[in-house]
Amino acid sequence: MMSMLPPATEAEAARALTVLKQQLADYDYHYYVLDAPLVSDQEYDGLFRQLLALEQAFPALITPDSPSQRVGGQPADGFDSVQHRQAMLSLNNAFSQEELEAFDKRIREALELDQVNYAVEPKFDGLAITLTYEHGLFVQGATRGDGYTGENVTHNLKTIRAIPSRLPTESPPALLEVRGEVLMLKKDFERLNQQQAASGGKLFANPRNAAAGSLRQLDPSLTAKRPLHFFAYGLGASEGAPVLRSQDQAMQYLADLRFPVSTLRAVKTGAAGLQDYYAMIGQQRSQLPFDIDGVVYKVNEFALQETLGFVSRAPRWAIAHKFPAEEATTVVEAIEVQVGRTGAITPVARLRPVFVGGVTVTNATLHNEDELRRKDILIGDSVVVRRAGDVIPEVVSVNLDMRPADARRFEMPTQCPECGSHVVRPEDEAVARCTGGLICPAQRKQAITHFASRRAMDIEGLGEKLVDQLVEKQLVQHLDDVYRLTLAQLTGLERMAEKSAHNVLTAIAHSKQTTLARFIYALGIRNVGEATAKDLAQHFGSLEALLAADVASLMRVNDVGPIVAEATYQFFQEPHNREVIAAMQALGVHWPEQSPSARSQHLQGCIFVLTGTLPTLKRDEAQALIEAAGGKVSGSVSAKTSYVVAGAEAGSKLEKAQQLGVTILDEQALLALVQPSASDTLLTLVADDTASEYSPLQPDLF
Repeated sequence: MMSMLPPATEAEAARALTVLKQQLADYDYHYYVLDAPLVSDQEYDGLFRQLLALEQAFPALITPDSPSQRVGGQPADGFDSVQHRQAMLSLNNAFSQEELEAFDKRIREALELDQVNYAVEPKFDGLAITLTYEHGLFVQGATRGDGYTGENVTHNLKTIRAIPSRLPTESPPALLEVRGEVLMLKKDFERLNQQQAASGGKLFANPRNAAAGSLRQLDPSLTAKRPLHFFAYGLGASEGAPVLRSQDQAMQYLADLRFPVSTLRAVKTGAAGLQDYYAMIGQQRSQLPFDIDGVVYKVNEFALQETLGFVSRAPRWAIAHKFPAEEATTVVEAIEVQVGRTGAITPVARLRPVFVGGVTVTNATLHNEDELRRKDILIGDSVVVRRAGDVIPEVVSVNLDMRPADARRFEMPTQCPECGSHVVRPEDEAVARCTGGLICPAQRKQAITHFASRRAMDIEGLGEKLVDQLVEKQLVQHLDDVYRLTLAQLTGLERMAEKSAHNVLTAIAHSKQTTLARFIYALGIRNVGEATAKDLAQHFGSLEALLAADVASLMRVNDVGPIVAEATYQFFQEPHNREVIAAMQALGVHWPEQSPSARSQHLQGCIFVLTGTLPTLKRDEAQALIEAAGGKVSGSVSAKTSYVVAGAEAGSKLEKAQQLGVTILDEQALLALVQPSASDTLLTLVADDTASEYSPLQPDLF
């Protein structure tokens, strides 16, 4: 163990601390990442005490990357929200060899290649997080959240010694986001539950729940006592990082920076190579030190990933191949129905509690009446229940040999259990629906929550718990009632201080200034998502034109088929829906409109990339203008890019555009290009300083 005399000066202390921090970081790496300790615990503790003594004598020398700062800060009242620079979205799943082969076939056909190389690795069963490093220093860590906004858990993540506090390089990138998974090793999970049992504490159901609960402790000192681990699986946003051409290069780069990465990662060719890897990992699954629920395949070359792009909320170039779901047998004790946001009546089996897929299951979806009849499920039956990953548990089959004599048939209700309205089953549909619309309490709560969500009207603070209170106290019965709320009403609610009430009212007021696409999406029309809402807004130009459209007119909209057209038409034909919409407009909800004839598609086929901070436009506003003119926005620069719109502090995208000779625009040039009257159209938009922050189109995964 290193011994040292007390430094006489601050300069000497600084030099000694530099040596100690580097030495302790090296020991942490070998212990927590390589599982190959270099020194005994006693020697490590001795060095750590020397560091603490120096920092106590010279407190001005304490830095954020010091090992002493891993114990965490003061307990927090709650977690702040973090807007992800690049969205953290999930992958599509494959559950069979046929689905795997179909994935590989789609990739080969899209790329016009005979075979494709894939980067492969186990799919960790943990909690997805993102780590942000600025000039090599770990400055922020956040959970995945909804993919666009997560929770700031920086202090808790600092307690995980497998995560570097500072990148071990002389020339770190100006910005580097590392994506990965926080988890708990099986042996640590067992030890933790033993400790919980000995102290009379609550036992955790599985390592994933233990890891998630530990990371979301408001007191970082409690997190520090939990044995959490971390594995990196990819990169997010970066500035000044080396040029990496493939996923395996990115993983090696992370390994070189001393991040824990899977030693089971590999590069495989074609469907046969993927299937062999899947089988190999499946055989090793039970012996691995951590839980996994499948394997992940990604097209290895980044250039090919860019060519393939994305579909909906998932990349075309990657897929998660899940292991067969775990199954168990239990008894159906009752069958009830749940009412969804759109009025869908779903039968649900209430089960005798059974442990399956890592959790205790008490409910399972029966999907719809046809499925219930097809499987011949009766109340009292013994059934096989399946749970695959985070998928809602479902009843797979009935054991007819165990059917009791008093088993009884379930009948779908003719009246909604929530509001008493008539239940109907539309022709050619498998789902029965409540006709109560916005008067149904079940639909009302979910409709208001959806209406206030970030991608809809973006009313921050109006979440599920507050909506529950507003509906239960009958302060909000219809969407327009949101805009009638008063300070006195809000402060009278449970756990609603005056400041919080003011914040909610401010968010409600700001939400009145929106876009037609957001408003359409916020209405919660069945089968109308963000993309369809945007298409409807662009096609009709105004709400009045949309309200007057018949089914035939709606089907002329891009990607709108008969089901969506009929659902949209029926929604706007309901008098109470029109009344609520008119009431919201009367209360000040508005958006810039334009007639269909004024819309131009002159940028059809043009691909734009946005980088840096524009003087007045937020990124989603700039994106909306480009798309309204027929253009598309991409998250990365390539030879196919038509224009790069650059603002202040533009980074590597601008440099790449200059190298490729791509035309570069500033905000003024963009406005002139998209449409002559764009600046007038934006007067309302840019005034809204609470519009949703931009979420780049190219998401990170898992």
